Amino acid sequence: MAAAVTEIITAAWQILLDSAPFVLFGFLAAGIIKAFVPDDMVARHLGTKSTGSVLKASLLGVPLPLCSCSVLPTAISLRKQGADKGASAAFLVSTPESGVDSIAITWALLDPLMTVARPIAAFFTATVTGLSINALPDEVTAGPGADAAEEDEEEGEAPGYGCGSSACDSSGSDDTVAEVSFFRRMMAGIAYAFDDLLSEIGGWLLIGLAVAGVITWLLPADLFAGRPGGEFTSLLLMLVVGIPLYICATASTPIAAALVLKGLSPGAALVFLLAGPATNAATLTVVLKHWGRKATVAYLVSISLCALLLGWLLNRIYAAAGLDITRWVQAREEGSGGLFAIICAVVLLGLIVRCLLPKRARAS
Repeated sequence: MAAAVTEIITAAWQILLDSAPFVLFGFLAAGIIKAFVPDDMVARHLGTKSTGSVLKASLLGVPLPLCSCSVLPTAISLRKQGADKGASAAFLVSTPESGVDSIAITWALLDPLMTVARPIAAFFTATVTGLSINALPDEVTAGPGADAAEEDEEEGEAPGYGCGSSACDSSGSDDTVAEVSFFRRMMAGIAYAFDDLLSEIGGWLLIGLAVAGVITWLLPADLFAGRPGGEFTSLLLMLVVGIPLYICATASTPIAAALVLKGLSPGAALVFLLAGPATNAATLTVVLKHWGRKATVAYLVSISLCALLLGWLLNRIYAAAGLDITRWVQAREEGSGGLFAIICAVVLLGLIVRCLLPKRARAS
């Protein structure tokens, strides 16, 4: 038993060494985006029921640093501010599926092609979902849902995208943005990234690393080789696993990397990376309450079909290019380590532990 625990911890630590520098960079980039993107920028562009508003929502959601939990009150707030139903749903899909932090860790743990494919797939999936919902006849969702929206907005984070701290109060007006110094906005953005955002994601990231360590230790190296049904079975399996799983894009990446080392195809890994963050019980419940039953069905079906199609297509691209993602991941592991990686891993762990402590304990 002790030997098994040691192997799991060693595997998780190895993955942390690979990813820590890129995760820290991703959080820093997320803080910069949070500090300098005005609060009402998204809402200003999503008010009309059109293809353009859906495309804007999908594109704007890709780099934004919001995870599966914090995007829900934000998307509801956009609806209350007059955002189109399809556009707000597209934002609800692309934002948790991607983000600068998850893009950085994808580069660290997988390969360049997957790093590029992931945000593109998120954009495509979100766009198809938004357009599908806009194509539906209007469905009344007022009543209890409206009250719940107000509660979600009050209990969740502030629904803006610019820095929400007192040091960086960006209401979206040019005058306010001009009055706040560059340094103060940077400091507030960094504080958001390594406090608020890391508090949301840090625990899930540790869980993802632990699960990846267990997978590395427990599952055989040829797990996905020669399975009945071949490629389609692995794609469908990752979809079934990903839909109910409550996990953010950053935390899902170490799990996908561990499965790739066990022979999972890159397309099936992409299915997991798309379905996991965008679909879970909490998200589907919110969509049902505030977008309606037909929209919920369209939401789930669109994401599922797009994930399967894009996973299949990605496998074709890897095959045509003669790329082997498993060898790339293995080479990453063999070439990882070094003093800088160790320092980054220790710093990241320290920041996560600090964020997980009660605020009273942090102050002391």
